[in-house]
Amino acid sequence: MPPEDDEGRIHCHLDELLARRGMTLTRLSERVGISIVNLSVLKNDRARAIRFSTLTAICDALDCQVGDLLSVDR
Repeated sequence: MPPEDDEGRIHCHLDELLARRGMTLTRLSERVGISIVNLSVLKNDRARAIRFSTLTAICDALDCQVGDLLSVDR
């Protein structure tokens, strides 16, 4: 399947995870060393790519798995 067919199928659940943990985007940014702007791009499903190191840092900070953070819409 060409990449353009996959556009928009990955959904980020960062809002839900932050709410469940009572954490703000600002606090997450401080904990993982990623700018609020970049986290916002991810949170709003506008990211085109994400580094494994970024995923690992976010999952560590939120005590979650990658599958808790991201899902593929079918």
